[in-house]
Amino acid sequence: MKVRDAKDVRKIVKELDVKFIRIWFTDVLGFLKGLTITVSELERAMEDGMGFDGSSIEGFARIEESDMIARLDPKTFQIMPWKENGLTVARLFADIFKPDGKPFAADPRYILKKNLERASKMGYTYYIGPELEYFYFTDKQSTKFLDSGGYFDVTTFDVARSLRKQTVTCLESLGIQVEYSHHEVASSQHEIDLRYKDAMTMADQVMTYRFTVKEVARLNNCYATFMPKPVFGINGSGMHTHQSLFKGNRNAFFDAKDKYHLSSVGKGFIAGILAHAREITSVTNQWVNSYKRLVPGYEAPVYITWAQRNRSSLVRVPMYKPGKEHATRVEFRSPDPACNPYLAFSAMLAAGLEGIEKKYKLPDPVPHNIFEMSEKDRQKLNIESLPEDLWEAIHLTEKSKLLQKALGEELFAYFIRNKKMEWDEYKGQISQYELDKYLPIL
Repeated sequence: MKVRDAKDVRKIVKELDVKFIRIWFTDVLGFLKGLTITVSELERAMEDGMGFDGSSIEGFARIEESDMIARLDPKTFQIMPWKENGLTVARLFADIFKPDGKPFAADPRYILKKNLERASKMGYTYYIGPELEYFYFTDKQSTKFLDSGGYFDVTTFDVARSLRKQTVTCLESLGIQVEYSHHEVASSQHEIDLRYKDAMTMADQVMTYRFTVKEVARLNNCYATFMPKPVFGINGSGMHTHQSLFKGNRNAFFDAKDKYHLSSVGKGFIAGILAHAREITSVTNQWVNSYKRLVPGYEAPVYITWAQRNRSSLVRVPMYKPGKEHATRVEFRSPDPACNPYLAFSAMLAAGLEGIEKKYKLPDPVPHNIFEMSEKDRQKLNIESLPEDLWEAIHLTEKSKLLQKALGEELFAYFIRNKKMEWDEYKGQISQYELDKYLPIL
């Protein structure tokens, strides 16, 4: 369903007898927010936007500056794949503005638009293809698995397999192209990979994807979670993110004559990601729990290197296949699916563009399994590690001029403040590990 403008929206709403329209946006932390309007309000909403109180939205505004306006983006109009009380419902994403008509500086969608404008001025279109992993559990209060399958297992018919098929069908009906889906490494862990799109479209699709996965699970009386590490001792969930820059129809990362088939643009982009990986990690992995996944031994990348085949590297460049120049891309493997995609894509793009603009030198690839290297061997190769916890990550981010520019001063300041509060709250908790280990002996 191709929608170009408000006229198309009005036509479809009438033809399909849509009763309600959901208006979606995200807060700074990436939680989906929104309001619902009736069809009778649609015309006014399309012309003037919908006013709301922003003071209760994370990172949006103080009470004395609370008035916000959600302006609908008609190109994001889609019919929801399920009825609500038998009624047809649609949804649109919105951009947030202040009453004076200026874009709201802490709107994550606006932040991504600004970074994409920077890429556009350099002649580039930024494409993204994420691989989001998640778990199915029996309910919200439990980590009881729905299946015991493993990586790429073709299991007998079970609830989890059915849920994944239902989810893919719903995503396709929402105009989201699915490349493939499969069982992941851990029990009850699944992955649905989306066909690459421009970064703004993909950020909207990631938000829709997460909502759809959770809603299909809820309708089937179980629970889906994108928590990075919900269960100790097994793999966590990542969001390996494939990225490329195009100039028109040409892949700017590709060079047929280069040893790795990478252009200077591609090499600069990777060098930028590697150079700034530590400081952007608090955005791509923004929760205390994110760092329970980023540990050696569970396939999550920890060491800041790049390679072609080596999946223990932070950045991987899939091998070139003749005639597949358009598929040349960079796979950044550390992000997790609980990030705010608008901010995460902004941070990755900013790091990559910095590497291109300032002609960062790309270090040699590391083809060996880094997890099996000794600390001494890693030091010889000057291999650094990602932050070990949110506290270290946020201190690195706090000093980052790159992120302050990419996120804007207002959102940057709020993000730092919020993450420090999260760490303070976390460090005062008494874990089950401490009770089990110390209570019987101290």
